[in-house]
Amino acid sequence: MSNLTLNRFRRKVWRWCGLLVATMLLVVVSRTPAVAATAKHYTELTFPPLSEIQIPEYTRYQLDNGIVVYLMEDHELPLVSGTAMIRTGDRLEPADQVGLANITGEVLRTGGTTEHSPDQLNQLLEQRAASVETGISTSSGSASFNALSEDVDMVFDLFAEVIQKPAFAEDKLELAKKQQAGQIARRNDDPKDIASREFIKLIYGDQSPYARTIEYETLANISRDDVVEFYQTYFHPERMILGIVGDFDSEQMRSRIQEKFGNWNPPSPPPEVTVPSASQAKEEGLFVVEQNQLTQSYVYLGHIGGEFDNPDYPALDVMNQILNGFGGRLFNEVRSRQGLAYSVYGFWSPRHDYPGMFVAGGQTRSEATVSLIQAIRSEIEKIRTTPVTPEELASAKDQVLNSFVFNFQDPSQTLSRLMRYEYYGYPEDFLFRYQQKVKETTIEDVQRVAQKYLQPNQLVTLVVGNTNAIQPPLTSLSNNVTSLDITIPEQSS
Repeated sequence: MSNLTLNRFRRKVWRWCGLLVATMLLVVVSRTPAVAATAKHYTELTFPPLSEIQIPEYTRYQLDNGIVVYLMEDHELPLVSGTAMIRTGDRLEPADQVGLANITGEVLRTGGTTEHSPDQLNQLLEQRAASVETGISTSSGSASFNALSEDVDMVFDLFAEVIQKPAFAEDKLELAKKQQAGQIARRNDDPKDIASREFIKLIYGDQSPYARTIEYETLANISRDDVVEFYQTYFHPERMILGIVGDFDSEQMRSRIQEKFGNWNPPSPPPEVTVPSASQAKEEGLFVVEQNQLTQSYVYLGHIGGEFDNPDYPALDVMNQILNGFGGRLFNEVRSRQGLAYSVYGFWSPRHDYPGMFVAGGQTRSEATVSLIQAIRSEIEKIRTTPVTPEELASAKDQVLNSFVFNFQDPSQTLSRLMRYEYYGYPEDFLFRYQQKVKETTIEDVQRVAQKYLQPNQLVTLVVGNTNAIQPPLTSLSNNVTSLDITIPEQSS
């Protein structure tokens, strides 16, 4: 960042900080009591109920070329941010070119545009303490910008340029591939990363679009032409949702959007895309990744799960809270009472348009590995067969509902959810339906969903650790323990 930009940014920050400090001093002076009140015990404290979620006013409309636009004004700070969601994802890339979407999403921004080189683009943004970022994840692509309100026109123009006129500079493409190759070389350095990666493969299958990994071979199959083709296939106006929030005038912003995106009409038609399906690859079993340098084990247990729009999801989320987190059953029993884990968890983790997972696990010393697995299984069985207590239910519902409110602390969070619900085809009032269903959840609902969705006979168990130090051995749990080979295939010359 240049000195000019830095000084400019500092002046704005100090101006806002000065106002904030003055306000705080005024409040403190006006409310300071003459004599300090006697401290109360925590059981005597009372708190007002959390306020109801209020959706800020916003505008939704659609351009003639199909772009859906959300505008939400927020004049609290002189800032504007925007995000575009594009209907793509790395699950759509060819099986022999895993990594193509990731690299396309990166070089879309780092490769510059047909009007500005990468260095020019970086300099223009840095001079204004602004940013434009892009990326592609499993099920969507994104482009975003952040700017001071006085710079929003210029930054928005660059944002629109990056989306519509990427240059995909060859040197930046090669740099991205080298960086990705470096990540492949280091992917077995962290046992936690190994456990997460290999567990997902066991659930979905190593060839599934939701679990496959980038290899040197698939990376070598990616050329600039492939990147351009992937971009041209999926980056279309009718596949895009644009949301902007911040200190701007909606009418002026509508004009700017029309000017910069209204004439975007790619020559090729958008593709008909089918969301790849997902099913459980391993129905059960005990698997191990040998890491003989470790003094602790990383344990994962689980099976395939479901989606957010399942009518039972609110009750499953309450069940999550009873099992998981600080004060949950796993924490209290497995970690605190039995002392079997440094960390322990268990939760139903859905996805928006394909099945997620139920996953439980933790980290423990090597000699406690078998006991940890048995203890987690016991808690899973217990919540299926024994009704939770009224106190557990009330506490879990309070925690779920209270934490839910904090997902809407500022307009940008709310706008993000509105866009996400539209992207995946969820109803506008989905969040309120969810909230109401959590309030209505009963003890019987928790036991019903636990019995229906938690399947002990389908649990896949993965241990990353030192088998020589695991005593009793894993064979005390099963005669069939399968070792997984995580050797990184060599890079061809």
